[in-house]
Amino acid sequence: NIFLTPEGKPFYGGTYFPSVDRHNLPSFPRVLLAVADAYKQKHEDIQKTTLQIINGLSQLNVFHSYKETISIEAVKEAAQSIAESFEPIYGGFGDAPKFPNTMTLSLLLRYNKITGDTTTLYHVKHTLKKMADGGIYDHLGGGFHRYSVDKEWLIPHFEKMMYDNSQLINLYLGAYQATGDEFFKDVAVKSLAYIRREMLSSEGGFYSTQDADIEGEEGKFFVWTPYEVMDILGEELGRIFCRYYDVTNHGNFEGKNILHTDISLEVIAEEFHKPPEEVDHILKNARHKMFLSREKRGKPFRDEKILTSWNALMISAAVKAYNTLGDIDYLKMGRECTDFTLKNLFKNNRLLSNYKNGAARLNGYLDDYAFFIASLLDIYEATFESAYLEKANLITNIMLEQFWDESGDGGFYFTGDDHEPLITRTKSGYDHSIPSGNAIAAMDLLRLYHLMDSNDYLIKAEQILRLFYQPSQENTFGYASMFSALDFYLEKPKEIMVSGKKESHEAVEMLRQIHKLYLPNKTITFVDTKQTKKGRLPSILRGKTLNGDKLTVYVCHNFTCSMPVTEWADLKELLLSK
Repeated sequence: NIFLTPEGKPFYGGTYFPSVDRHNLPSFPRVLLAVADAYKQKHEDIQKTTLQIINGLSQLNVFHSYKETISIEAVKEAAQSIAESFEPIYGGFGDAPKFPNTMTLSLLLRYNKITGDTTTLYHVKHTLKKMADGGIYDHLGGGFHRYSVDKEWLIPHFEKMMYDNSQLINLYLGAYQATGDEFFKDVAVKSLAYIRREMLSSEGGFYSTQDADIEGEEGKFFVWTPYEVMDILGEELGRIFCRYYDVTNHGNFEGKNILHTDISLEVIAEEFHKPPEEVDHILKNARHKMFLSREKRGKPFRDEKILTSWNALMISAAVKAYNTLGDIDYLKMGRECTDFTLKNLFKNNRLLSNYKNGAARLNGYLDDYAFFIASLLDIYEATFESAYLEKANLITNIMLEQFWDESGDGGFYFTGDDHEPLITRTKSGYDHSIPSGNAIAAMDLLRLYHLMDSNDYLIKAEQILRLFYQPSQENTFGYASMFSALDFYLEKPKEIMVSGKKESHEAVEMLRQIHKLYLPNKTITFVDTKQTKKGRLPSILRGKTLNGDKLTVYVCHNFTCSMPVTEWADLKELLLSK
């Protein structure tokens, strides 16, 4: 709550004021009277206060470019610093409440790729396993709740957010790529099923949130008693289900039970004298029956607002699911949301932020631009349809025109030039529940530099990384996405150039194998044999020999290209080499 002068300048504020005096907090009516009296009686003091507040807010947005050499050691040290805060029993970082921290876990996965360090890989795997076994995960319907109020991931705040689920799907798929563990794939697939079933609009966009409560009771939709389970499943299935998901008469949430598990199939199999494979089949059947029964309950309210930035995160997750798992329906879902966004939220060369009931409104913010550009590049690298790359390039130029700070050391403001003027114009590289817009924009610019050979994009990306380098050293947790972008910049991506007939079986299979690998630092482009005239190739390939219609792959890294490769075994060795 902020009090402003008639000119819109702040002079007093506070977070929470109760309706009556309580816990040493003044009531809101008393605050109103005191503020009104102060404004009348101490006008000069208030003018001084407003100036101090505005100056203080302005200083929060002053950053200075780091001029020294930056090495990959900075990324390694950041990951090591984060890893020191790992909570070894339940995974994650710190005590309750616990949030998924997808950006920090993604950085640790990258660190494992850079160094081969198995400890940080264990941190990621252990955390993802504990989350998916806990109550923060919906074991019947898929998808994750917002956060856990305890350190065990048991009791969630039951709201489901699009931004959480899109990022977690992406992370679980990355863990599956890095480890080959089917558990992570299964969680991602079930979460994607939840998104498609509950959060996908008929127009192709994704809704924002699903509430925590029904009938004024938080969690009521998601919790169970043993009696309810037995009534649905019968005695034999019910006993196995209750044992596996810890459903007891005492309960773990206001006398009822949030489903979670901390026991293996093998233990259940031994207790019930059944093979593990049979227990697994029984539990799958039981979950399906429980899900169908739960569907008859009144569902939590769904906020059907569609936000450009959150939709873009989900597009990227859907495309990654297609690349990793090969299911064309995921690509279709990502394409349709992209088409929806371009049709409804891109007007007069501007992205809009919010869509509901057939109307788009509010000028887009940096996150809208940066995340949507990233999703366009993801679709381009999955389909190689130039329209997506061209649109990403167009919107990047609009973002630079509207958001770039030309007066200082660079970086993007959160609001564009044509937004309403606020008290101060913020610029941040800090992650919150979603990644920093500046970090994702830096990654966009780096990817476009490698895909389009535009040196101006590289210069702008370097400016962002240098601008936020110093604050990132003081708070590694808050700048995980910036460190991921710094890793991409310093390590340089593997630039994969494939030529041949795009629709051929050989090309489809080769691309499928490439996408299955965990390669966070890569770009990929396909050169159709019709485009082999000089000047229509990526500059790095000019002068190279392309074998007509025969599938040929070059891997370029740090301005050096491999010999042409035609076999997957040879290509895999190149891609996995340091």
